[in-house]
Amino acid sequence: IDPARPLPAVSLPTADGSPSGTGFLRGKWTMLYVGDGACDERCRKALYLTRQSRIALNKDMDRIQRVLLATGTQLDSAFFATEHPDLLVLKLQGPDAARLIEPMPAYADGPVGSTGRIYLVDPLGNLLMSYPASAPDKALLTDLKKLLRLSHIG
Repeated sequence: IDPARPLPAVSLPTADGSPSGTGFLRGKWTMLYVGDGACDERCRKALYLTRQSRIALNKDMDRIQRVLLATGTQLDSAFFATEHPDLLVLKLQGPDAARLIEPMPAYADGPVGSTGRIYLVDPLGNLLMSYPASAPDKALLTDLKKLLRLSHIG
């Protein structure tokens, strides 16, 4: 995404309803997925890819966090707890939700919450990259390795 787009510091409700705090996109590199909380097959594939990419980073995996912004009201909490215990699940609700989504670019494949894209956010809260559902699986890992090697933040 050129130029990188700063995302606002907002607070969203977590899966249990408590506030996330405004710093959830700060301090670490973030792989961000926006989708329905019921998590269809495309969602499950994207979350699997982010989990495996994070694990493949070995010693640098602590520099990365995974976040799901759930657009729907139904959350598959059992699936998230079992398969993705390190995933931060936030509900895309409340007054701050629109402010967070607004800087995300629109693509021909549909609105932000339905495209199956994985977004990459730097530790300063800037939206840097976007990967469509059709992107090769290795693309995300390759880019993460390069960014972490060159970055002195996060």
